[in-house]
This record gives sequence, C-alpha cells and structure tokens, in this order.
Amino acid sequence: MNLKKLIFILLGLFLSISVHASYILIPMDAESQENHLKAYGVTYWTLERELKVNWLLNYRGGSFLLPDVEIIRRECQIRGVSFEVISDSKAQEILDEIASPAVNQEAVVLEKAPKIAVYTPYGNQPWDDAVTMVLTYAEIPYETIYDEEVLNDELLLYDWLHLHHEDFTGQYGKFYRTYRSAAWYIEEKKSAEELAKKLGYDKVSEAKLAVALKIRDYVVGGGFMFAMCSATDSFDIALSAEGVDICEPMFDGDGSDLGYQNKIDYSKTFAFKDYVLERSPNVYEFSSIDMTQKRQIPFKTDYFSLMEYSAKWDPIPTMLTQNHTSLVKGFMGQTTSFTRDQIKSNVLVMGENRTNGEAKYIHGIKGKGFFTFYGGHDPEDYTHRVGDPKTELDLHPTSPGYRLILNNVLFPAAKKKKQKT
Repeated sequence: MNLKKLIFILLGLFLSISVHASYILIPMDAESQENHLKAYGVTYWTLERELKVNWLLNYRGGSFLLPDVEIIRRECQIRGVSFEVISDSKAQEILDEIASPAVNQEAVVLEKAPKIAVYTPYGNQPWDDAVTMVLTYAEIPYETIYDEEVLNDELLLYDWLHLHHEDFTGQYGKFYRTYRSAAWYIEEKKSAEELAKKLGYDKVSEAKLAVALKIRDYVVGGGFMFAMCSATDSFDIALSAEGVDICEPMFDGDGSDLGYQNKIDYSKTFAFKDYVLERSPNVYEFSSIDMTQKRQIPFKTDYFSLMEYSAKWDPIPTMLTQNHTSLVKGFMGQTTSFTRDQIKSNVLVMGENRTNGEAKYIHGIKGKGFFTFYGGHDPEDYTHRVGDPKTELDLHPTSPGYRLILNNVLFPAAKKKKQKT
C-alpha cells in the first residue's frame, strides 16, 4: 500500500470517528432518565477529572452535555444513569437551538467540582439529614465540619456549605417539652455545653452565635450556603438576636432579657423580617416565620410549584429550579415553609404553595455570596420524626424534591460571568 493511499484511509477513519460520536447527553426529563439523582453524581465526577460540562437549562429537564469519553460512558452504565451518545453536529444543533432568543433556554458551562462541607454535629444523631443522604447516594464527596472548625476559619477551604438541621439559638431544637427526659436529649445538651466551654463561651447560645457570625462572613465573602428545616430560621433569628438573651432558664441557666422581642434587629438577617419569636419553651416552634401550624393543607394536595425564570437573563434561579416537573410534593419539618410576608423583598421565592401562598424554597444574595433556604426535613418522607428510619433513595431515584438540593450543589461549579442588568 502506498503512502498516499494510507493517509487517505487514516484521514477517513479519523473523520468518521469524530463525526460519529463526540458528546454524551445525559437527559434529565421525566421520560428519558432512569436515575436523576445519580446523574448529578456523574456530572460532578466528570468535573473532578477537569473536564467541562454544559448544563442545558430548560432543555429536557436541565440536561447535561459532556465530552464523549469512554470512562464517562462506563461510569454512567455502572451508576445506572441514562445517556445518549450524539455526534458533534447534533451537539452543535442543540446548542444553536438553545442560543436562539425565541426559546427560554441557556447553556451554562460548569468548570470545576466545588469542594463541599456539611456543618453537622459530631457523632450520630437521632434523625438523618436529606443533604448528606443524597450526596452519599449520588456519590458526591463531602467533608463534615462543626463549631470548632468554623471558628478556626476552616470554611475558607470550601466552596459550598450545607447547614445540618441545627438550632443556632441555643434552645436545643425546642425539643424540651417532649424529649427533655430522653437519654439522647440529655446527652446532646451536655455535649453542647462542654463544647461551648471548650471553645471559650459560657453559654451554648453564645457559641452558636459566634458560629453563625462566621458563617455570615463566609457568605458575605463569596461563599455558597444551603440550609434546610430549622437551620434556616434559627440561623436568621440568632443573627437578629445578637447581644440579646432570648433563652429561658432550662436552656442556659438564667432568664431571658425583658422585652427581648423589641430588641430584635431584622437588618442583620439574610432572609426574614418582622417575625415574632415563640417565647414558650414548651412550644415546638422558633417564631412566626414557620408555617407548620398555620398551613392546614391536606397531605394529598400538599404540593409546591417552582417558579419559571428567564434562562438567559436570570441564569442563577433558573439553575436552582431545574427539574423534570414544575410541581413538587410537599414535605414537613420543624420548619416546613416560610410565611410569605415575613420574607425580605430582595429575596427570591423560587417555590411556593399557591393554596396559601407560603414560600418553600427561597434564594438570595448576601455580599459577594449566595444562600438558599429550603423548608422541610426530607423530600421523600412527609412527616419525618425523631427515631424514624432513614429514607432509602434507591426507591426514589427520580425525586424532584431531592433534585433541588443537587441543583444547589452544582451551582458553584458554573462559570462566573457578569450578571445582565
């Protein structure tokens, strides 16, 4: 065979390979994807290998476009993630379609796998956490930190922070009435007091405030914070009560400040305003922010709707609301949802129950950083209670409620570009 003929054969082979399959499309619509949650894990795994990913906002449920590499195909197969191998020309056709001003879609480049921290107490708790469960299920790595690490400025090592179902007010989750004699409650209170003293504080409430202030500074400096259930409102309450004792004697050994409600400074909070604190230690509630006792919505009709945003003009809330359905099952928690008129005007309500107008899923900017608050405890366990068994996500691989959590996990990976105004 002469050299010229060999070159033509090799060139033909190269062209046929490059045209045949250049990209992997991971569809995220309801019909095509077998495991939405693990699809996020494959995307994160790809970013870890320093390969870029296009997040196709509003295209087939927020699909992902990845380079066609054999190890990615294999990883999809191992994890049970549905994928399609498409040609370079087909990929370009999709991107051109998305770029059209006539459609509410956008392609966002994901560049780097964010380093994830979960703020969670040491040791096992009598309840589980939805975020750590879904991170584990999706095989997305994370590290755990707590008060000592936060106060030592170790938050600076991370791109994304999740707050476990914490009580930042120092009232031990307001579990006093029901669980004050339970062994786990007594042990938790003792451990918290010992840790506070070790860190140089006389009271747990003082230690938790110091932690909340460090987290505030982390966000203001450019961090991404995600919180669920009681970590949402108790965080804001702690910030607003800086320098004010709102704890009764059974929590911190002395009485609360007289007229403390009038001393609350709403200007210090991230999301909430004008709320009234629940004074009684026997009421399982922090304040009027939470809608749990006010909502009166039957289980069968408890859904919340995701808002629709302009993908090209508002890419951030569009990323955070990507899903294969705009109607998501509701779920309860100590803080189930948020009173609409007690949310600051500069905070976006991304998910609401339109029956009573309550907010379920909200997002805002604080300084150079971002925060997202998500009401409820577990998207696939409607009334999760202390001592209940954990949710088996193998039974819920397409959960739209859990997808919202994973949207937030990928959010810091997005290529930063100047916001359109």
